[in-house]
Amino acid sequence: MADEEEAELSEKQKKEIAKWFLLNSPPGEIQFVAKDVKAVINDDVLYKEAASEAFPLYNKSHLISIEMPGRIGDVIVTSYGELTETEFIDPRTAQVAVVDHIKQVCTEVRPALDEELPSAYVEDFRCALDAEILKYVGEAYPKGVCSVYCGNGKDVEGPGFDFELVVVISAARHSPQNFCNGSWRSVWSIEFKDEIQMLELKGKLQVGAHYFEEGNVQLDAKHECKDTTIFQSSEDSAIAISNIIRQHETEYLTSLEASYSNLPDTTFKDLRRKLPVTRTLFPWQNTLQFSLTRDITKELGIGK
Repeated sequence: MADEEEAELSEKQKKEIAKWFLLNSPPGEIQFVAKDVKAVINDDVLYKEAASEAFPLYNKSHLISIEMPGRIGDVIVTSYGELTETEFIDPRTAQVAVVDHIKQVCTEVRPALDEELPSAYVEDFRCALDAEILKYVGEAYPKGVCSVYCGNGKDVEGPGFDFELVVVISAARHSPQNFCNGSWRSVWSIEFKDEIQMLELKGKLQVGAHYFEEGNVQLDAKHECKDTTIFQSSEDSAIAISNIIRQHETEYLTSLEASYSNLPDTTFKDLRRKLPVTRTLFPWQNTLQFSLTRDITKELGIGK
């Protein structure tokens, strides 16, 4: 009976496969992956559909930063600053960047509208925290960018109500000529609880790396943490929050470094047996004791 021919993939299946490859591109490598995916699909219409759906999701999940025209600063592509599918606010400059997701560039900017900005009361806390986080990121991440957004309660006009700020930190180091790319992404939500006069912090940290010199090794590490501090003035709260973030991120980075420095002596050795199941080393110097070796030797007339 003749083998049945493999069924041709539908256009929907091809698009989903293309999206999967794009979305799972290592840090900083989606443009290279896209070039190969486009060549494999060999269908411009199908590729554009897949790319138009995948690139915005990839850009937001990787917290990519894009330089705004006029060198006024960088905007982080994140859901916390998303106004429309292509518009992202930069709270520090009060500018809205129009982003081309596929080209990963900012095509134009406009001033943010009043309704897109937080109240003066919330902005006071946001601005103070932004200054402290900017100082921390400048010390800790050579190529890092950061921004502080108002997550909830942007219309709160004064004490007596809760609101939320979100700290987004993104640092990337791309060196394809040296066969490695990597990124650090951290998102901290801070709930300002007025009634109990407490601040609750929740952090999500993610580290990605890709080494591909004569191989293909990827790292995707994630970590979550929580902490609290007291509700103080905007300046004092900003300093306390920045110190907490610095402490948790430093501890996590230290733990990562310790884990990977022990890989050769622990994890890699555990990937294979120290001894075969017989619990004895293979006697390479005397293989004639095995019947298969004797049979082959006899058959080929070796040693005669």
